[in-house]
Amino acid sequence: MKRYLMIFEGRVQGVGFRYTTYDLARSLSLTGHVRNLMNGNVEVEIQGSEESFNLFLKGVLKGNGFIRVTDYSTKEIPVVEDEKSYKIIG
Repeated sequence: MKRYLMIFEGRVQGVGFRYTTYDLARSLSLTGHVRNLMNGNVEVEIQGSEESFNLFLKGVLKGNGFIRVTDYSTKEIPVVEDEKSYKIIG
């Protein structure tokens, strides 16, 4: 199990980005959270298997027709033990 902190840039606020990540994370049994940042970017913390993470990232980058990710960063961070769900913050 791994956990990643991701920052997404582009047209990622006001286009259903957080709800897209929520649906993807839940369908792949991933945990963590998503939240909008004041600078227009979106922060995601995601935890689970490497395979599920890769499918999640592929789905997020595909988007929903309105989302347009122009850049993103990924950093591995410590696993949060006993986390049970994926949440939208804010």
